[in-house]
Amino acid sequence: MLPVLVVHGGAGHIPEERAERSTAGVCSAARAGYAVFQRGGSSMDAVVEAVTQLENNPSFNAGCGSVLNVKGEVQMDAIVMEGKTLASGAVSAVRNIANPVQLARLVMDKTSHACLTAEGANQFARLMGVPEVTQESLITEYSRMRWKKNLAPDANPVECQMGKMGTVGAVAVDSEGNVACATSTGGILNKMEGRVGDTPCIGCGGYADNQVGAVSTTGHGEAIMKVTLARHILFHMEQGQSAEAASDWGLAYMKSRVGGLGGVVTVDPQGNWAARFSSKQMSWAAVQKDILHYGLYTGEHITKSIAEPQ
Repeated sequence: MLPVLVVHGGAGHIPEERAERSTAGVCSAARAGYAVFQRGGSSMDAVVEAVTQLENNPSFNAGCGSVLNVKGEVQMDAIVMEGKTLASGAVSAVRNIANPVQLARLVMDKTSHACLTAEGANQFARLMGVPEVTQESLITEYSRMRWKKNLAPDANPVECQMGKMGTVGAVAVDSEGNVACATSTGGILNKMEGRVGDTPCIGCGGYADNQVGAVSTTGHGEAIMKVTLARHILFHMEQGQSAEAASDWGLAYMKSRVGGLGGVVTVDPQGNWAARFSSKQMSWAAVQKDILHYGLYTGEHITKSIAEPQ
């Protein structure tokens, strides 16, 4: 059963013309993350690699392709966590960084802190030799178009979130039974400057514990924070629920309690995994025993050998 890697490209409503790119992107990221295992890497190495691939893909709301805040700027959050020691690192409201997930890992590995924010996180990036990139290199025409559309007086903010709601993330368990998660996002469209969502918050955007499993979440950040969705799901797994059943329980609770929609990828230390969502769609992919699994719509589950060309 081991190792296994599961990734998501965000829950929400994905326009038909962007669906194929979204699916191809998560499949490519899953392959890249799984290749880390084949080179002897850990679950943490694998999830960071997979999420880095998604951050570099302009089809997703993370890294290059992040949605813009009310001022038309990119402001990103990310988290990593590993299940052996519960070590975690996160960054929030960072700018001019191509791969916030890698910076989050540096926070975990090189500091005694769990989260650095805004200019402090950028200062730490400079200290670590992380190259800065221009804002323009992170902004796509699609993101700018949707930002402008949402500024209109008659704009419907809920409707405008549709089309690119998704945070990206990954969970994995390696051959030694160590679990890890990584999550990264550009946040929500036209958010207030300084808004921090669920992604960098331990237990909300992600959680990993070798005794139970790992979860990475996506969806409406404020709702996810109110129910600490990642940890909520792992609580149900501690009570004996499977990864799939616990994921469904957590998402159903969030919908009934606070009206929030979202999605998760979940794995347990034995290699059982799930990709579940309450939103209209969520692009996801998993690799286990050299088989690639992927889907976009509720009930869709396609499999093929990773030896097959993309």
